Amino acid sequence: MPALALPGVGVRVGVGVGVRVGVGLALPLLLLLPAPGPARGAPRFDPTWESLDARPLPAWFDQAKFGIFIHWGVFSVPSFGSEWFWWYWQKEKIQTFVDFMKNNYPPDFKYEDFGPLFTAKFYDANQWADIFQASGAKYVVLTSKHHEGFTLWGSEHSWNWNAVDEGPARDVVKELEVAIRNRTDLRFGLYYSLFEWFHPLFLDDESSSFQKRQFPVSKMQPELYELVNKYRPEVLWADGDGGAPDCYWNSTGFLAWLYNESPVRDTVVTNDRWGAGSICKHGGYYTCSDRYNPGHLLPHKWENCMTIDKFSWGYRRNAGIRDYLTIEELVKQLVETVSCGGNMLMNIGPTKDGTISPIFEERLRQMGTWLKVNGEAIYETNTWRSQNDTVTPDVWYTSKAKENLVYAMFLKWPTSGQLFLGQPKATLGSTEVKLLGHGQPLKWISLEKNGIMVELPHLTFHQMPCKWGWALALTNVI
Repeated sequence: MPALALPGVGVRVGVGVGVRVGVGLALPLLLLLPAPGPARGAPRFDPTWESLDARPLPAWFDQAKFGIFIHWGVFSVPSFGSEWFWWYWQKEKIQTFVDFMKNNYPPDFKYEDFGPLFTAKFYDANQWADIFQASGAKYVVLTSKHHEGFTLWGSEHSWNWNAVDEGPARDVVKELEVAIRNRTDLRFGLYYSLFEWFHPLFLDDESSSFQKRQFPVSKMQPELYELVNKYRPEVLWADGDGGAPDCYWNSTGFLAWLYNESPVRDTVVTNDRWGAGSICKHGGYYTCSDRYNPGHLLPHKWENCMTIDKFSWGYRRNAGIRDYLTIEELVKQLVETVSCGGNMLMNIGPTKDGTISPIFEERLRQMGTWLKVNGEAIYETNTWRSQNDTVTPDVWYTSKAKENLVYAMFLKWPTSGQLFLGQPKATLGSTEVKLLGHGQPLKWISLEKNGIMVELPHLTFHQMPCKWGWALALTNVI
């Protein structure tokens, strides 16, 4: 990655860096780490990828299947184009972003001037928590700091460029953590960007080809330890390596502490974005790329992090109705993802005021409505020997081996009322087929070569157990 100029670094960020650098470098990292110590007999992990990659993923994550991602920060103020607004405006100078600023703000307006406008005045963490609970999600991940460097908590290492000193004047992270843990059964997680686009120390390190390590020692590492010790996230979602290798970030050293000593050592899960070259190769579960949905089984646990808004992770005022995925499209992604062994992390972008816009809330509640009926085919399931059907398109399978159950999720209700499944092998007198949300056993017959034909119940639209995809529970099939 080429060396970057310093557009947009104004008094707030510059002063913050100046004040804190000496303190950050002087503090031994050991002082930042309370060391509760692992339980007796617990395996210890060395600060090497070989050791860290061998850590079993805590079981809750694979069982959860569905989470909510929240992209919220100062980028929610311009709320135009993308959460990468600062970069596109100041670094790449993309014309639509330059024109937006020229037409709407004074000539001397800097990105840091958006900070006080990030008010969060309608932010109600309890309301957010209730919406997330209604969505059927089992974990939530909040952007504690994006690439712009603004922290949603009062970071001691981001002086005057955080949500306590600037804008909301509130510890946004703490409020959501408390609400999630008090009001829901969701696991609380945090996203953290390792690098910052325009931080002078990062830029200086970058110009040395990362031989210098001023930024991680004085900023990134202290903040990560602070986040984990203060908020105990059970998902730690790293991002933004800035082209620097994991040795620059000391990722293996931090993860060894996280897995051995931290207050969440037994339950925390991490992703694969811990330095250039680590994605889809090292870490906990794999993300591989944004909106990753391979459509086939992977040998390693993975996550499809994706957005309801097709074009942005942050809230966009200029989004049109066609820019949002429909509930049918979201259900299809969830079904495909889980059938292929993944989790789906579905993103929303709140407004600068802290509200979740009606279209995001509707999609979340619709997903919850669908999961109330069909969650049995999603939560705590395993992959089956076939991920999708070979006869009928848009049919996807999951299983629960201990219960001798296979679930066939189908996205189109056949007009004939007959669903042909080419994969299951059924046995007369043993196999039973039910439609989730309906409950009565359904008639079925074996097909000549392979598979079965299921006679679906004759239901009016209002009698349907759900509207956007259905699931059959097949007992005793192979």
